[in-house]
Amino acid sequence: MRVAYVTTDHPAAEHDDEREIALTAWLGAGIEGSPVNWHDPRVDWSEFDAAVVRSPWDYIDRRDEFVAWAHRVESVTRLFNPAPVIEWNTDKTYLRTLGVPTVPTHWPTQGGDPGADLPGWDEFVVKPAVSAGARDTVRTADRGAAAGHAATLLAAGRTVMVQPYIPSVEQEGELSLLYFGGRFSHAVRRHPMLTGVAETAENRATLRDPDDDQFALAERVLAAVPENLLYARVDLVRMPDGEPVLIELELTEPYLFLREELAAPDLFAETLAEMLKA
Repeated sequence: MRVAYVTTDHPAAEHDDEREIALTAWLGAGIEGSPVNWHDPRVDWSEFDAAVVRSPWDYIDRRDEFVAWAHRVESVTRLFNPAPVIEWNTDKTYLRTLGVPTVPTHWPTQGGDPGADLPGWDEFVVKPAVSAGARDTVRTADRGAAAGHAATLLAAGRTVMVQPYIPSVEQEGELSLLYFGGRFSHAVRRHPMLTGVAETAENRATLRDPDDDQFALAERVLAAVPENLLYARVDLVRMPDGEPVLIELELTEPYLFLREELAAPDLFAETLAEMLKA
């Protein structure tokens, strides 16, 4: 089997330290993986038995192009995860309709006054619905600053989401549960963003055993997505009352924390091999 490991020639992909781990595991499962730039016009995607989206981390500035690319590729080969999932998951407005407990979110509207109806939270996190890695995201306790950033994003034609800052991420952390083919692989406590403490290779993540309520919510989240998924990352936090809620469902190009769990690369490869044979 010949499979494209979908990435980019943008410098952002230099941070993809999982590429060789994944490709080595794929080879052990009988899959020849090749890194391929998603927007290289010379690529004939029909030459691959499948394409697996991994690190096309420059798509944020060209989402429409990326979504069109996904549908085009899926018309000539198998794409993991599927194009409809990519289109849905690359805009965080999916949180509105997923039907599971999520971080409370206020959605300012175009033409309105972003500061007029902001909830009475102690701290605000203001970000665009199409974003990654806390890009264009502001954490502030200043209501005026929150409204101002929301207004700037709205003026640029972007959908805006405003959430409360959840203090528990600094103690318990943000929990990411990793699944391959719907099977739980491992979970990690991720380094919290927006704290002013830089992420390093040492503090990026540590293995964790999810609590029963966290497992239950993750399973409920995945059950709400009807497509067959090669990989999924369910990111949870706890609210001040202890309730676990979804902060994000990563189905497009999530970091999989393959270095943290020794069995994860092989499970990833085995799952891909099984799906290719199906």
